[in-house]
Amino acid sequence: MSGAALAVVVIVVFFLALYLLQRYGDLRKQQWMVLLGTLLSWYLSFLIVFILPLDVSTTIYKQCKLDNSEHPTPVTRGSPSNQTDTKLSPWSYIPDGVLPVFWRVVYWTSQFLTWLLLPFMQSYARSGAFSRVGKIKTALIENAIYYGTYLLIFISLLIYLAAHLHWSQLQTIGITAANTWGLFLLVLLLGYGLVEIPRSYWLSSSHGYLLAKTYFKAAKMATEKAEAEENLADVMEEVASVHESVKHNHCLRKFVDTIVTKCPTEYQEHMSGDVETCGGGAGNQQNVLPTKRSLVKLHKQVISAVQRQGQTQVQWSILLDQAFHLEDVAKSQSSAAHQFLHSFPSAQHRGWFRRFIYTPTAEWYWECVLRQSFYRALAVLLCLLSVAVVWSECTFFSTQPVLSLFAVFIQMAEKQHNYICIEMACFVSILFLCVCVYSTVFRIRVFNYFYLVPHHQTDAYSLQFSGTLFCRLTPPLCLNFLGLIHMDSAISHQDRIQTSYTSIMGSMRLLSFISDGFYIYYPMLVLLLCFATYCNLGSRCLNLLGFHQYITDDDLTSDLVDEGRELIRRGTESWRERYGVQGAVGRIRNGYSELKDSDSSLFTKTNKTGKALKKKKKQL
Repeated sequence: MSGAALAVVVIVVFFLALYLLQRYGDLRKQQWMVLLGTLLSWYLSFLIVFILPLDVSTTIYKQCKLDNSEHPTPVTRGSPSNQTDTKLSPWSYIPDGVLPVFWRVVYWTSQFLTWLLLPFMQSYARSGAFSRVGKIKTALIENAIYYGTYLLIFISLLIYLAAHLHWSQLQTIGITAANTWGLFLLVLLLGYGLVEIPRSYWLSSSHGYLLAKTYFKAAKMATEKAEAEENLADVMEEVASVHESVKHNHCLRKFVDTIVTKCPTEYQEHMSGDVETCGGGAGNQQNVLPTKRSLVKLHKQVISAVQRQGQTQVQWSILLDQAFHLEDVAKSQSSAAHQFLHSFPSAQHRGWFRRFIYTPTAEWYWECVLRQSFYRALAVLLCLLSVAVVWSECTFFSTQPVLSLFAVFIQMAEKQHNYICIEMACFVSILFLCVCVYSTVFRIRVFNYFYLVPHHQTDAYSLQFSGTLFCRLTPPLCLNFLGLIHMDSAISHQDRIQTSYTSIMGSMRLLSFISDGFYIYYPMLVLLLCFATYCNLGSRCLNLLGFHQYITDDDLTSDLVDEGRELIRRGTESWRERYGVQGAVGRIRNGYSELKDSDSSLFTKTNKTGKALKKKKKQL
């Protein structure tokens, strides 16, 4: 089995990263460079998480062999041998020399991606230039401005340290600097996820809470959708003006045609009809001819506006599906026949799974009986894991006695030579830490500048930015975990064999103020962040700044919930009256592409309501 486990994990993790990329990105439309860079960054980050438990079990096995060779235990007649031999080796044992090379390739490739290649590709993807050379030039200029300061500081420090330190020590300082930056962000994200994930599952066990929150999201999304469509209409108006003013024989015409191809089909047809009516644009000399720089800016605006409008359209349809389903759950709870009742009958016949396995009876028992208990039990389990993480983060520096719960579990399994238990405990622990951190990355939203949207709606910049975050967060997360289980000698100060991963990171003792100070005491801040998250301090601050968050005891939240309920009700009635039940289901499946046309006044009212709520908040 030597090396077989490593090969299996490498293959499985690749398909996991590919699945997530397919879910969030668009494999058919987005540039292959963007997809390849994102896939590679996610893949390498996930590899570190999945391979580290194998590294831990292999290292513990080597330590047991070393201990038994130095202090052999005498075997008495009738007693089993305690001598560690090949029979006790872990099933996933990795031969010597493999892991150091593997970690070196994975780590330095991920660092090259996160600090050099991905930032360049982000600027490349956002550029509105019309040629590859123009995009590359824009990306180089943007990154030169951003990294110029860092490069100047790095060169100054390098000149100072080169006379006192060797190359390996400089390499360790660089790794330490990158891990310190990652740990700083890691604790912030971890403090939020440790509380929010268990709480979200506990609250999700209540259908009433989910329905009210869906109404809240629907009210916000309706406003965002109206604003995205208004912004798209403004940009398309500017494109139409440029389209009419630039003649077909003009040198800038090819750039205008490129911009037009990025517009939605209905706008392209409308602009083509206008040009034919006006005689190809010859009669519009009063319009000022654009410059190439202004066309580049317009091209960038068109790409952003079209992408944002498509995201809001898909998110709106998903929210409506969720609202209809939750309303159906509320209606079905009183069903005496124990049958799940769908508002639209044809929704029951989607595929063989629903027809033969997930029948209306099975769906009723899951949604109305089992789901609440299952979610609450899962929330309790996750809450216990969160408590264990917080306790261990605050006490992992203590080796005598051992206070870290994760270190206690690993040492108990080590005494029994139970390598499967060691690997499972490590995998579950790291996986939970990653879920807390990564799920926060997938949830955060920065002014629509970075936003991961499922159903193939994430733009290229957000995909690459997430890859950058993963590559920067995963190495310090794994180092932090090794500290929790006392397998990082820089923190535990124990004389034992180091994991191959720690050996690649270098000895943190070179910078004692970091290894003995920042790496030990800064993670304790997670306790304060968990308290702030539990009290919703972050959400309340965002609410005061005008970014509406769902807070149950807030008046603005109640207003938006009522607005969302009315929005869903009027939208449902409008579809039923206009298209009938079957037509409404067809509209749902097609993403509600004609929702605005069917009830445009509803969106206008929602947009005005959103502005009124902002004024009301300022008055408060």
